[in-house]
Formats: sequence, C-alpha cells, structure tokens
Amino acid sequence: MQDAPTAPYLPPLAHPERQLGTRHFDFDRQVAVMAIVNRTPDSFFDQGATFALDRAVDAAIAAAEAGADWVDIGGAKFAPGPEISAAEELDRVLPVVEAVAAQSDVVISVDTFRASVAAACVAAGAHVVNDTTGLSDPEMAGVIAASGASLVVTHSLAEPRKPYPHPRYDDIAAEVRAFLEERVERAIAAGVSSDRLFIDPGHDLNKNTVQSLELTRRLAEITRIGIPTLAAVSNKDFVGESLGAEKHDRLEGSIVAATACVMLGARIVRMHDVRASVAAMRMLEAILGFREPVWAVHNV
Repeated sequence: MQDAPTAPYLPPLAHPERQLGTRHFDFDRQVAVMAIVNRTPDSFFDQGATFALDRAVDAAIAAAEAGADWVDIGGAKFAPGPEISAAEELDRVLPVVEAVAAQSDVVISVDTFRASVAAACVAAGAHVVNDTTGLSDPEMAGVIAASGASLVVTHSLAEPRKPYPHPRYDDIAAEVRAFLEERVERAIAAGVSSDRLFIDPGHDLNKNTVQSLELTRRLAEITRIGIPTLAAVSNKDFVGESLGAEKHDRLEGSIVAATACVMLGARIVRMHDVRASVAAMRMLEAILGFREPVWAVHNV
C-alpha cells in the first residue's frame, strides 16, 4: 500500500509525532486507544470494580495486553462528591502507576487536577497528566514544564467535585475552543512545549446531552486547533440518554460516538471496553488508509 497523506478532511496537526515513554505515535496515521482504570469506590461506570489495588493493577495490565496504547489511572472522579485529600488520592494512584510502569511499556497517564499528585506520579513513571479541570491548580503547568511530561488540557467549568447546575452556552463549540486555546497559551507560557500538549473538549463535563451532541457534531472546530484531541465519550450520559440505554448497555453507542469524533479529527479515544474499541479503531485506520490490512487475500 502506498503511503498516503493525512485524509484531506481531517484537520492537520502541528506536532503529529509524539514520543511517550518508549512508544512512538504518528497521529497523522494513528488513533490511540486510552483505557480507563479508576481506583475509586464511586466511579460513575464501574462503581468501584477496580478500587482494590490488585484489581486496578490487573485491569491496567489486561488493558495493555488487549491492545490499549495508553492507560489512564484516576483516584478521584470529576463529578460532585465528598472531598478527597491529596494524600488519599496519591495513596490510590501512585502504587498503580509504579506497578504498571514496572510491568509494561504502555503509556501511563494520571487523571488528576492536583499538581502535587501529578509530580509524584510522573516521577514514578507516568508519561502524561490528564487534567480534567483545565489547569484549575495554578501550579500544574509549572510542574508539567519541569517534569518533561505531557499534558491533556480539558474543557470544564466547575471546581473539582463541585456541582455546576444547568450549564448554558451561547455557542458551545466557539466557547469550548476559546477556553482550550486560552489554557494552551497558559501552559506554553509556563514552559510546556506545544509538542507535549493534548486537548479534550470535555464531553458531558458541565454539559448536558444536547450540548454534548452539538459539540460532537462540531468537533472539527476544536480539532482545527491543531493539537491532538482526546475524545472521552465512553459510556457517558449523552450516549445513554440519546439511546435510552443504562450504563452497561452503551457499548455500541460509545463506539459510534468515538468513531464520529475520529472522523472529525480526534486522535485519541478514551474507552472502557478495550478489546472492542481497539478493533473498531484499527478498522477505522484501515478505512482511512492509515494502515494495511492484516490479511489481504480475498479475491486476489
């Protein structure tokens, strides 16, 4: 198969090639699948299934063996809930990061809004900090700059674990884009190089279902920023409410949402069902001309 440029309808990236740990990514020709491991008793989807340390580590390793490029480890969910101290959050995530880094070369990110937790986890082997609060901690960008790690900047409006009722937007895509551009500029000003940045429009984060659907339709307005975009759509309420489906019956809707996001320029998808999502993204890569078929013998 002849090498092909990026599909013409996908917005170009300023820095498509990334080195994350020992893994090299070319996001002009690749879609990364990020697995989710939450060491929390109240995670919205698995409700604590991987809260125990051994289960969290086993889940992360199993995700890597199932084909995940990246594992996202969290110790405090974004949604409203009781306060979790930095010490408790670190006690939850740090041993998972250490164990996974010792056993696998999978890319590790830590889902945290705290600079102190981020610094400790990066020192222990995490390659990326996934900040779902868009740099709410004023020290976060400086920690990332000093560490050499990469950073996911996410659009969200609420304070961590605080309610944000009845979100309103006059123009959701324009407002999300403006927020992300401002936070990217803030990170760069603090010393984070642009080739270490990712962005996430924050599906369902301070957004209702109608807003998340519109944001998905208009995702190209976000991906045109030119920074690899993460689509965290798996099993979210906008999928469930669109289909009338409970949390454990949203796989098909989640894969369709992820596929739509990639077709509009996303390069990373954050998914619960790793095996199904990896197969879907590898098929999509083949359709887009990013990769050759594993077999090509039919009617040869």
